[in-house]
Amino acid sequence: MTKSEANGDRILMRGGSLVTGDGRTFLECASIRIRKGLIAEVMPGIQDCVEGEKVIATGGTLMLPGFINGHAHATILGPSMPSGSQPLPPTEVEWQRNRHLLSGTTSLINVCGLAMMDERDGKLAPHPMDIHMTSAHTPHSISAADQIDGNGLSPRHRSAHIEDVIRAGCRVLGEAGGGQTLGGGAQDYRFIPDAIEERTGQRITVLMARRLKEAVLGRRLDGLSTASDADLMNLAEEAQLQDKITPQALRSLLQERVLAPVKNALLGLEEIAEAATKFGLPAIFHHATPTAATLLSLKRRLPNTRMIAAHANHPSFLPAEAVEAARQLKALGVTIDVSTLDVIDTRFRNRPDNLDALVEAGLVDMISTDYAGGDWDTIPSALHRMTRVNGQSLPQVVALATGNVARVFPEIFGDRGFIAPGKRADIVITDLHNVSKVRHVFIAGQAHVLNGRF
Repeated sequence: MTKSEANGDRILMRGGSLVTGDGRTFLECASIRIRKGLIAEVMPGIQDCVEGEKVIATGGTLMLPGFINGHAHATILGPSMPSGSQPLPPTEVEWQRNRHLLSGTTSLINVCGLAMMDERDGKLAPHPMDIHMTSAHTPHSISAADQIDGNGLSPRHRSAHIEDVIRAGCRVLGEAGGGQTLGGGAQDYRFIPDAIEERTGQRITVLMARRLKEAVLGRRLDGLSTASDADLMNLAEEAQLQDKITPQALRSLLQERVLAPVKNALLGLEEIAEAATKFGLPAIFHHATPTAATLLSLKRRLPNTRMIAAHANHPSFLPAEAVEAARQLKALGVTIDVSTLDVIDTRFRNRPDNLDALVEAGLVDMISTDYAGGDWDTIPSALHRMTRVNGQSLPQVVALATGNVARVFPEIFGDRGFIAPGKRADIVITDLHNVSKVRHVFIAGQAHVLNGRF
């Protein structure tokens, strides 16, 4: 099959198995009729073509709605991350975008939060994947960014208000907080190693940065259960820093580097919750041990806030803690998002324990990738794990990346997420027995990936 054979205003896909995205429906053999980029009919069995239709034989494969990634970074050319860091090089943004598309993502929300709406593409051509942006333009969020980095922010960014960005077309708020400003993974892979290298001339590993951070500040950044100077010296020796910095200086450096933006970042969470309530828009919140209590408090105070608790499987939680925090938030109506991070295939810094615990507890509403320093694993790889390891049905897990996400963000995804008449014809075709093996990707009825290639 070539792109010319696959594209057209009148298409019939037939013969493949079908998952519609509603969390329940699976058809062993089905046909999909597409007209002008929209799904016209969904029918069981192999249907006969009509005059002028292009037929795409899908027998032996699985037809799914295009995946919707509700929490990603590094896919726009404005200031990056909640730290307001310098924009990533265009080649890196293009690489990240293409990775998402090749793995079946047809729509995506970039949640860096401090770019302006006209900064999405820059010098890059618009991408076939539908990329949306968020706003976290509140005074304390910008102050927190400046305290940790802020080198990508201009006076225009610093003077922007959420109201301005909403008027420009933004329909999702956040990410409220972030790993950079709230002691998360970005501290481990960037800011702590940078600070120690600047002080000592030696760079430590990502894993050592996390161990030092938790030894000095605790998993909740609360200063409890912290290491003694002797234990800290043992870690410094393991990192080969013992002759370059004293335990006291190391402790002070980590406290200064990690804690400086935390107060403002937490106040930023409150500002974004209030804005989300005022404008009736969904808002994405950094969910980890330092913010869990704050999210509960905000949701109780502002019950109408459409809150998404991002990456509820954050590695700062122990599995039981992740489950309990998600259970309390979900009981209040908060949407529980989990992220692939690097926990499925890569496992560089993180493991799947928290993800597994949340899936098996039945608490997950949607799945995204986040960023994980660029080491993120794909959404379909996580869906495959859920069916094989966690015993979930295929319709259940596909909904986490399709129909459920469309329901959470109807302002931008209300026309997709389901294989149903009237919906946009975003369709992913994968291997029948392994949803992580993506073959073809169609967006609005147009083929953008065929046989795993652009």
